[in-house]
Amino acid sequence: MRTDSGCHPRVGKATGVRKIVLVGNHNVGKSVLFACLTGRYVTVSNYPGTTVEVAYGKVHLNGQEYDLLDTPGIESVFAGSEDERMVQDVLLSEGIACLVQVADAKNLKRALFLTLQLSEFRHPIVLVLNMLDEADARGYKMDCLRLSRRLGIPVVTTVAVRNQGIGELKEAIQRASCLQWTVFHPPAITHAVQTLMADLSEGDGMVPGRALLYLTGDAHPPVRLEDSPSALVGAGKISVVRKDLQNILQEPVESVLSVAYRTAVEEILEGITERTGAVSGNTFFIRLGQWMVHPLLGYPFLLLILWILYEFVGVFGAGILVDFIEDTLFGRYINPFAVRWVQTILPWKFGVDLLVGEYGLLTMALTYSLAIIFPIVLTFFIFFSLLEDSGYLPRLAVLVNNLFRRIGLTGKAVLPMVLGLGCDTMATMTARILETPKERVIVTLLLALGVPCSAQLGVVLAMLASLSWKATLIWGGVVALVMLLVGYLSSLILKGESARLVIEIPPLRIPRLSNIFWKTLARVEWYLTEVVPLFLLGTFLLFLLDRLRVLPLLQKVAEPLITGLLNLPSEASSAFLLGFLRRDYGAAGLYSLARDGKIDSIGIVVSMVTITLFIPCVANLLMMVKERGWKTALAMSAFIFPFAFLVGGILNALLRAWGMKL
Repeated sequence: MRTDSGCHPRVGKATGVRKIVLVGNHNVGKSVLFACLTGRYVTVSNYPGTTVEVAYGKVHLNGQEYDLLDTPGIESVFAGSEDERMVQDVLLSEGIACLVQVADAKNLKRALFLTLQLSEFRHPIVLVLNMLDEADARGYKMDCLRLSRRLGIPVVTTVAVRNQGIGELKEAIQRASCLQWTVFHPPAITHAVQTLMADLSEGDGMVPGRALLYLTGDAHPPVRLEDSPSALVGAGKISVVRKDLQNILQEPVESVLSVAYRTAVEEILEGITERTGAVSGNTFFIRLGQWMVHPLLGYPFLLLILWILYEFVGVFGAGILVDFIEDTLFGRYINPFAVRWVQTILPWKFGVDLLVGEYGLLTMALTYSLAIIFPIVLTFFIFFSLLEDSGYLPRLAVLVNNLFRRIGLTGKAVLPMVLGLGCDTMATMTARILETPKERVIVTLLLALGVPCSAQLGVVLAMLASLSWKATLIWGGVVALVMLLVGYLSSLILKGESARLVIEIPPLRIPRLSNIFWKTLARVEWYLTEVVPLFLLGTFLLFLLDRLRVLPLLQKVAEPLITGLLNLPSEASSAFLLGFLRRDYGAAGLYSLARDGKIDSIGIVVSMVTITLFIPCVANLLMMVKERGWKTALAMSAFIFPFAFLVGGILNALLRAWGMKL
């Protein structure tokens, strides 16, 4: 099929077109190229799903300024995940001068399958074969010049992490052209596409790609017709054409399209690639990567990584660093100086109490956020950056796939859940990478229920590190069992099917120090600009509640739950009250009570389980509303709040009945 509707203008022409789009599969280096072309850093990781929204930057070519868009990774244009629909939005938008398709040079079949789909939208394309160094190390050889002539588009090679080939890429963008290869679809599909393009073309920007989206049954707003000139006849026409086509094919349109694209890819690659068999890379890392996904050997590696995480974050970060910063820097110098300074310049008692009182913005909020939480967060950010840049996380997805299938998910769901250890709010948005609505709802619920963010996790590890190893096992085991139970019941209640696991496993590599530095710096900036202000706001709210005598009233109302069900001191009410503002803030309050000896060992475990399962913070709740809607978000919150206290109460009763020594 070559139902040509024309090609958009090239970048080099003075047409007023100002948009260049980076598009490609998962984990091929789009975000690295984005940084090379714009000088603007975006999160770069050695695992799929990093980019969950379109990033914008500026690039100058041929004396003109263009918007450069970095889109999420996709495996197919004609699929239904939210990431793929976001890319559909971009492909169907106006003003695109050029598509820069970034590909993994080691996997041309996968890349060209997407290239042929992108060509249906009639945009000029440049094909970038990135990670050429990894392809060379594994013995892959390719004739890029012949491939370029065969496709009729520029083909360039790059090693983006080393800034190699960027100049050639900029030059190639100015020569971008539409793909010249013809994909031969079955006559029934060709006829259906031509029919839709003829009947619905006026004012709708009809190209074969849009028609194919209609035929695959995508009901996403960008390909609906409510606002188009042909709205009155469009929906009915599409329904008739699609039904007739389905009757002829007797199988899903997507499957037929896939066969045609894969057949074309095999023809394109004939004589283009070869593998010499000479592997110059580190074979140890290749074997190590294979061991990490082994059904038996993979779990010892996982346990080793969790132990290192515990030692680095829980012992070093939450122990050594927190003790030094809180006791020495803040305890001996910063807080005493702040108290003397404020008392000297402020004769107003209300102002003194607001800044350096029991609930002072300086003595409580900054001590919690910078002396207690920040060292823990910093060590976690460093460790998490090492994990994601090494390429371990996709292997973890493969390792846990069978387990996740039991709760209606695929191993791919482990990616947003691991990201939730950094920030549940961002991880909730990352759930878009999952293919089905059922999976996205289950993951959103589990993130809100039992995945502690980095700051909260650090506090939990710090408190548990003061007890025996049994305390950590009880906390982790209870939370894990609760999540498995809730996930399993959710998979039974929610309608729909789960997708199959399709994930690209990148090479295992030694993390790059530059990546670790910039990723950690970006996350520290996020913590200081977004989280610390919430600590200040939470402390101010606590101060007002105390001044207005509301706090004692709330503590009295919550007393049956806090002191009775959980057997915690009444002061813990404040921690749970502000846990809704930030769960890590609530955890920090419990941490302070534990350090003062007001919570015994069983109480520490019970409080950590309860605060981990506690209602999601305000930011996460708002993201849940944005992604899943008000009804779903409120229903999840209404379930989580009483459920967390129920689990905590049962655990408290069992541990005390058994006389458990922790």
